[in-house]
Amino acid sequence: MIKWSRLVLFLVVVGLLGGLFTTTGQVASNITLGLDLKGGFEILYQVEPLNEGQKVDTTLLAATAQMVEKRVNIGGVTEPEVNVELPDRIRVRIASHDADQEKLRELIGKPAVLTFRDVEGKTMMKGSDLAPGGAAVGYDELKRPLVTVKFKEPKLLEDVTRANLGKPMGIFLDDTMQTNPTIQSVISGGSAQITGNYTQESAQELADLLNSGAMPAKLIEKQVTSVGATLGAMSLEKTLYAGYIGGAFIFLFMLVVYRLPGLVANITLAAFIYLSLLFLDWMDATLTLPGIAGFILGIGMAVDANIITYERIQEEIRSGKTILSAFRAGERRSLVTILDAQVTALIAAVVLYFFGTSSIQGFAIISMLTTIVSIFTNVFASRFLLGLLIRTNLFKKPSWFGVKESEIGEL
Repeated sequence: MIKWSRLVLFLVVVGLLGGLFTTTGQVASNITLGLDLKGGFEILYQVEPLNEGQKVDTTLLAATAQMVEKRVNIGGVTEPEVNVELPDRIRVRIASHDADQEKLRELIGKPAVLTFRDVEGKTMMKGSDLAPGGAAVGYDELKRPLVTVKFKEPKLLEDVTRANLGKPMGIFLDDTMQTNPTIQSVISGGSAQITGNYTQESAQELADLLNSGAMPAKLIEKQVTSVGATLGAMSLEKTLYAGYIGGAFIFLFMLVVYRLPGLVANITLAAFIYLSLLFLDWMDATLTLPGIAGFILGIGMAVDANIITYERIQEEIRSGKTILSAFRAGERRSLVTILDAQVTALIAAVVLYFFGTSSIQGFAIISMLTTIVSIFTNVFASRFLLGLLIRTNLFKKPSWFGVKESEIGEL
């Protein structure tokens, strides 16, 4: 007896999946591309302590990485990728071909230590004495941009200006003098001005730099890698082209060799690709060439899970069992092998993530994601859909499962 309700349920599920697949392009376009696909540059810094006796530990590395990210944002670049690499490295990735590389490198490498010095070069006040967010852009009488600074303790500024009344006081950013005004009167309001040949943009940049604070450690630039926008686009285009060709062969192979189960495998494989892209979008992950390699490996793992099950089902059919009995025995006996392979892949990906460098970690994250998704789509979902079709009683011939009548009873 044909069970049409199961066929209808199968078609409804496939229809819902088909509706989701129409949004694949939108989901894929939301995924952030790495610099090797989009173009940009990568800088590797070695972190060294500023003061004698200071140690480079995880706390200092984290604080320095946070400051580096602030500096990159000041340069007008959003969502930089700043990674700490133990024991003493920080890797900065800027996936933008429009970013000014030289300007950003100068911003990141600048300690930005603000000091107020007397005529003998003695430091009277520091940038750390500024109030939070105390630097801002102002204008003089001729509407020329300048930077105003406000101190946490107005009394400090008052005492310093009183002690140096009538004397010049240099205002230095790192070791570069910004201005050298003569103190004409005691400043009691807690505010001062840094004047110079500033434009609106450079004054705002200096104010942002002072508000972000000084770099807590010294950065030594060890390596700079640049990828042009054209080269990145070419890499992405060739990778996608290879993926389309490989995917087409996989879909064709599954249909030709496994027939009905192959059709189900292709449906769940499409669901696997869609869900993996969707999770990448939700995670706000950056997709790089190593990540795409992990994605392709995940497709192979997903297909392999189906092949193991379907080969087992074919063996059970050849032994003389009915289609439903062969399906039940095949899915049961193949499950342990599949889960063992998936768990092994997960363990390998976890090890790569914790002990690998940044690019290897990207590969590992994608591998973990695709392995977990494939367990859901190409193990349990594919068995559910194939079970629906078999239980409709419409597909009782062994040929639907890639088995010839002459092969039955050979085992």
